[in-house]
Amino acid sequence: MAPEFNVLVFLSYFLLLLSVVANDCMPTSCRDDGPIIRFPFRHKYRQPQHCGYDPGFDLYCNQRNETVIVLPVSVEFIVKEIDYVSQRVVLFDRRGCFHENLQFLNASASTFQFLTEIYYPYYLLDLNIFNCSTPNENLRFYSVQCLSKSSYGIYVIPSGSMIVSLELVSCTKLYKVCSAPRISDGQTYLYLRWFEPACERCESQGKRCSLKHDARDHQLLCDNEPMKSKGVLRRLLVAGEVLGSLLCVAVLVLLYRLYVSIREDKENKLKVEMFLKDYRALKPTRFTFADLRRMTNEFSERLGEGGYGIVYKGKLSGEIYVAVKVLNNSLGIGEEFINEVGTIGRIHHVNVVRLVGYCADGLSRALVYEFLPNDSLEKLILVEGADGSSFSVEKMHDIALGIARGIEYLHEGCDQQILHFDIKPNNILLDRNFNPKICDFGLAKLCSKEQSAVSMTAARGTMGYIAPEVVSRTFGRVSYKSDVYSFGMLLLEMVGGRKNMDHSATTSQVYFPQWIYNRLIRGEDMPEHMEVEGDECKIARQLTVVGLWCIQWCPADRPSMKTVVQMLEGDGGCLAVPPSPFPATSAPNSLVRTHGRHHHTDLDIIPEV
Repeated sequence: MAPEFNVLVFLSYFLLLLSVVANDCMPTSCRDDGPIIRFPFRHKYRQPQHCGYDPGFDLYCNQRNETVIVLPVSVEFIVKEIDYVSQRVVLFDRRGCFHENLQFLNASASTFQFLTEIYYPYYLLDLNIFNCSTPNENLRFYSVQCLSKSSYGIYVIPSGSMIVSLELVSCTKLYKVCSAPRISDGQTYLYLRWFEPACERCESQGKRCSLKHDARDHQLLCDNEPMKSKGVLRRLLVAGEVLGSLLCVAVLVLLYRLYVSIREDKENKLKVEMFLKDYRALKPTRFTFADLRRMTNEFSERLGEGGYGIVYKGKLSGEIYVAVKVLNNSLGIGEEFINEVGTIGRIHHVNVVRLVGYCADGLSRALVYEFLPNDSLEKLILVEGADGSSFSVEKMHDIALGIARGIEYLHEGCDQQILHFDIKPNNILLDRNFNPKICDFGLAKLCSKEQSAVSMTAARGTMGYIAPEVVSRTFGRVSYKSDVYSFGMLLLEMVGGRKNMDHSATTSQVYFPQWIYNRLIRGEDMPEHMEVEGDECKIARQLTVVGLWCIQWCPADRPSMKTVVQMLEGDGGCLAVPPSPFPATSAPNSLVRTHGRHHHTDLDIIPEV
């Protein structure tokens, strides 16, 4: 009976652990008169990750025991009230200077939006923020005193306002905030609302909303309010549940062992046969080197060559064409080959290239992919004199959205999270309809979806697309946000139609991301080579803004690929321009001095501009 005893000991420990874990999401607060913290929010230092909906709802307590929330771009506010029924939160700014961070409160990467009903009958407006080197007494109604100084004035003017006293010569437009409330100067409270998760109906019935255990896509569960009684009665009930469960499990274990002892041989044989049958149906085909010689006609048609080896065009039975990548010895026997077969062989997505088979014949290593006739995205971007009609702004948007969906699938759509670590134009192939497909998983890593960071022994990727934290851990932890950075660099190359770093360009245009960012904050048009206007200009700006969000220096400030897909699918007209994504050499204050032509004082109080 030793095996049964060991099983019972293990199950006893497991059930006792469950009884403790069951209460790890109990509501909490920073102090007695503070807001209750419960789903979809969580205390990031007291409660495990599954207690909250996503990181956008994380709260913590400051030194004054006040409840604090961190919004995108690391903007922090004190939370005074949380209404779980109407799904709104009240923010408090002790300085009464919400205008300082207004452009980021309704950002696309944020979980929250302005609560329209609170601001009735004013609704939401498009606000223009001006800096006037000469304070204007006639504009005192629009003045923001907490941002103004004696040498200049900051004014918030709604779009469509009739302003006859605005001297354009002495004023510079800093930025525009879309769909924002008219906030009074010195106002200390601000109302925001969240729409996801949608728990209004559940909360209005007196029940509690929570995440469904082991469910994908953030499925919700609506249960009766958890038992609030504490003390001896609660401990007795928990102990009774545990003991009753142990007795039931003990009986079931004994019955199961009896059944297994009779049918063990037959069941094991059946499982083995079923596994082999399923594996043969799902795994890529294994070819011999002779098969490769036959399907490529003795390797007669070469498609390309690189550090990994040579790619040949081949043909299977019928009219099915394939691309055969023959790996050189340094890659063919190492981790890259194993990663490629083990990772891409289990993926099935319209925006990920399909692995037809592989060859591991002696020292010969090769990978057989579906054939994509339009080559890589890199050649489409960089070919000089290419016909612009074949790569219109609309098609550029479709390609970018397809790539984003493919990366989102790698991060969230599989049983394990797949980090690519080498997203670049050369690893994006195009089919006959210019639909993008991600390829080359030689540097990919598999990790659990619950794992917030990935351990790496060395940097991996291609210079120009590697996220800062992959090169040095001093910039942050390596995670799925590293792929987001690479996608942002790829997106900016698509917009620029050139490499991001081009030493042959004029001095101001050598590094394209910084050049295009400076144009955006100055309100200038898109680059001349794109020859876009109207809706096309709007799409080009949308792609640029999304790319700049993705290459934020701090990983926490980058959106997830799910958010990136939503940003690309939505209306890009009101996407907020992100803060400067560049290190100290492009500090926000220096950017303000660059694009503010008529004021010479550092605006330290509005560093996000």
